[in-house]
Amino acid sequence: MAPAQVAGATAGAGGGGSAAAAPPPPGPGKGSGPRRSVMGTRPWVAAVFLLPALVLLGALVAYPIVYTVKRSLYDADGSAFIGLKNFGTVFSDHGILTAVRNNVVWVVVAPAVATALGLVFAVLTERVRWGTAFKLIVFMPMAISMLAAGIIFRLVYEQDPSQGVANAVVVAVHDTFTDNAAYPGARPRPNSDLAPTAGGSFTSKSTASAGTPADLPLVGIPQNKVPAGARDARPAPPQPGAVTGTVWLDFRPGGTGKPGVIDPGEKALAGVKVQAVKDGKVIASAKSGKDGTYKLPAAAVGARLRLPASNFSGKYEGINWLGPSLVTPSIIASYIWMWAGFAMVLIAAGLAGVPRELMEQARVDGANEWQVFRRITVPLLAPVLVVVAVTLMINVLKIFDLVYIIAPGSSQQNANVLALQLYLSSFGGGDDQGVGSAIGVILLLLVLPVMIFNIRRLRREGRR
Repeated sequence: MAPAQVAGATAGAGGGGSAAAAPPPPGPGKGSGPRRSVMGTRPWVAAVFLLPALVLLGALVAYPIVYTVKRSLYDADGSAFIGLKNFGTVFSDHGILTAVRNNVVWVVVAPAVATALGLVFAVLTERVRWGTAFKLIVFMPMAISMLAAGIIFRLVYEQDPSQGVANAVVVAVHDTFTDNAAYPGARPRPNSDLAPTAGGSFTSKSTASAGTPADLPLVGIPQNKVPAGARDARPAPPQPGAVTGTVWLDFRPGGTGKPGVIDPGEKALAGVKVQAVKDGKVIASAKSGKDGTYKLPAAAVGARLRLPASNFSGKYEGINWLGPSLVTPSIIASYIWMWAGFAMVLIAAGLAGVPRELMEQARVDGANEWQVFRRITVPLLAPVLVVVAVTLMINVLKIFDLVYIIAPGSSQQNANVLALQLYLSSFGGGDDQGVGSAIGVILLLLVLPVMIFNIRRLRREGRR
C-alpha cells in the first residue's frame, strides 16, 4: 500500500470516528467562475431573453402612460401648458359626470350580479346530469366578441315587437292578461256631450237619467279599421229605472249623415266599455253590444258616463329598453349574459377543490342545503369569488364596445361611460385630446387600487 493510503486507513481504524473527514476538493466550476442565479442562468443571458419583452412593455405600456399624463396637462391641440384645467373640465362637465355616475353603477352592479350568477350556476350544475352541457351553453357567449354581442342585443332590444325578441315576449305576456283597446284612436264627436278627462278617458258633461237614452257618438275611426261584420247602429229603447244608450261611429260614407243622429248605414261600435261615475268612483259599468246599445242599472241614474282610456289607447308596443331610463340596465344585462359563464367556470374549478367531507359532515349534523351553501361552500370559495369579482371590476372600468354599439344616438348620453367619453372627447367629434387624456389618467387611477389589491392578495396566497 502507498504511504498515504496506509496513513488514511490507520486514521480511519484508530480514530474511533472522532475526527471528521476532510471535505472533498471543489469540483470543476464550483466555488470559482462566473456568478449564476438560482436557476443556474447567467444574469446577462436572462437580460438578453427579457429585453424584447421589456422593450415591448416600455413601448406599449410605459411610454403611453407617461405621454398620456403629460398630454393631460396641455390644451386641446397640445400647444399650451394649462396644468390641471382639463381635470377641472372633467369634473364640471355634465356629460362627463353622467359617465362617472354610470361607471359607478357598472362597477357595483355588473361584477356582483355576474359573480352571484356564476356561483349559482356552478353549484347547481354539480347536481344535474346535464351539468357539462349547461356549462358549455352558459360559457358559449364568451366566444362571441363584444362587437357581435352588441349587434345581437341591439336587435334583441328593438322597440318593434315584430323585430325585438325582448318586446315580443313582453307584448305576448301583456296581451295574454290584458285586452287590447277596442278602437284605438277613436274620440268623441266635437261639440258633443263628451269631454276629455284625465288619463285619456272621456266623460259626459251632463248626468244620466232613466228613460232618456244617453247616446255616445264617436269619430276618428277609419273605415278600414271598423271590424268586419260590424252591424248598423240602432237607437237604444228607453227603459224605466235604467240608463240606456248607443255607442256608434257617427260617420256615414259620403258625408251625408247628421252629427249626433244615428243615421242609416252608420256602424255600431261593439265592446266599448261604459262606466257610471259618481264622486270620482265607478258605481256601474257595461259594454256595448253588437248593435252598439248598452244598459246600466238604476244606480247609474244621476251619474256621469265615462268612456275609459282602455277603449282608445293604441296597441301595446312593449318597453322602450333603450330609452333614457333603461338603457344602462339593459346594456349591463347584456354584459352579464356574456361574462356569467366566465365566472361560472372559475368558480366551478374552485368548487372542485372544496373538501366534500365538510359538506357531508354538516348534513349529518342536521344542516339543510341553504345552510351548507351559506356556511361552508361560500366561505371556502371566498378566495375564488374575490378573484372573479376583481377581474370583472377591472373589466367593466374599461367597458366601451357594448355601450357604443347598443345605445342609440338618442340615449347614448344617458348610457355614457368613461371609456366611451374618452373616445368621444378625443376622436369622436370633441377634438380635445387634453380632456381625453385627463379621462385616461382618471381611469388609470381608478384601476390602480384594484390592481394593487389583487397583487397583494396573490402574494399573500403565495406565502401560504
